[in-house]
Amino acid sequence: MRRRSNDGGNRRSIPVILLFAGFATCCVVYTGIILARRRSPSSNLSLFSSIGGFQRFGAAEEDEAEGFGDCCRGSENLELWGFSVKWGTDFRLNSSRECCKACKEMCNARDGPCLCNSWVFCGDREKCKEKFGECWLKRQEDPMFPHIADLGPGVMWTSGIVFGKGEGIIALDTDHGIIRIKLRPECAPHSMGFLSDLLKLKYSVGCHFYRAEPRGLAWDDQGDHIENEPKGPPYGLIQGTLAVEGSYFKELPKEACTPLRRGTVAWIGSGPEFLISLANHDEWHRSFTTFGTVVSEDMAVVEAIAELPTRADEWNGVEVKVLKKPVEFKVVRFKASESEGETSS
Repeated sequence: MRRRSNDGGNRRSIPVILLFAGFATCCVVYTGIILARRRSPSSNLSLFSSIGGFQRFGAAEEDEAEGFGDCCRGSENLELWGFSVKWGTDFRLNSSRECCKACKEMCNARDGPCLCNSWVFCGDREKCKEKFGECWLKRQEDPMFPHIADLGPGVMWTSGIVFGKGEGIIALDTDHGIIRIKLRPECAPHSMGFLSDLLKLKYSVGCHFYRAEPRGLAWDDQGDHIENEPKGPPYGLIQGTLAVEGSYFKELPKEACTPLRRGTVAWIGSGPEFLISLANHDEWHRSFTTFGTVVSEDMAVVEAIAELPTRADEWNGVEVKVLKKPVEFKVVRFKASESEGETSS
C-alpha cells in the first residue's frame, strides 16, 4: 500500500527514540496491497537515532499471543529509572513477557493513573547472575517521556512501557476534526519512541493524508466484511505520511503485526507512510506493524475524510483513490484530562 514515487544522578537526558529499538517479526507484506512509497530528501535530525543489539524474548509465545492482539514487548539493553512499586529482589519471573504482563495487571483500573507504567527485567542468565529473573515494576512521572538509568550493549536489563486509560494519546489535528490515537508501546516500542520525538519538535509541517477510500459495500459500519462482496477496491482506509519537512526520517524496523481491525493505525513498510483502517482486514494476514488505535468516537472524522472528493489512480497495478486536496494535520499530545473516550475495537 505504499505510495507511488514522485507523487507530487542516574537520570540522563537521552533521546527517547533510543528506548524503543524494534524487533523484526512481521510476515511478508500482502502483495496485492503494496504500493511504491515516496522518499523525500531532508536534513539530518539527531533525535532519530537508535542502538543495535536488540533481540526478542519468548518469540513463539509472543507471536501466538500477538495473533490475538496481546502484545508485551520491551527493549533489551535498557534500564528505566522510576519509583519502584514492586521490588525485583522479591519478585522473580521467567521472561520479560511475564514481567510486562505483571505490570499490565496493575494498570487495569477504569479510572485513575496506573500504579505500574514501566517494567525492568533481567533475563540474561550469564550477565544477570544472582539478579537473573528479577522483575522490577516501576512508575514513571511521564511514561510518554520516561527516564533512563542506563542503556547500551553492556546493560543487562530489558525494559518496557505500559499506558493506562487516558495516557499515551496523540492527536492528528485536521480541518475536519481531531483524530486521537492511543499508542501501543507494548506492541511497537520503537514506533512509540519515534512519535515521542516527533512531539518534541513542536511542529509537523508536511504531515498529511493523501489517499481516502471508504468502506463501500464490502464492510458494514462495524468493520465486518459482508459476505460475497469483493474486498476492494475501495479498500476501506485512509493513508498519509508522518514525514516532517526539514527532518530526517530513519526507517523503522518491523514490530508487532497484530490483526488489522477497524481503527487500527499501522505503518506501510518501514514508514513514514501509514494507514488508518476503516474495516477488519483479515485478508491482509498480519502484514503491517501496528502502533496505535483510534479513539472510537473519532472514527467519525476518519469516515468523513474517506468520503472527501478523490480522483482515480493506479499504483503498481492497484486501483486507488487519491484525495483531490490533501488533508494536512498537526501532531499534538492529548493528556488524560483532555480525553475520556475508549479506543475503537
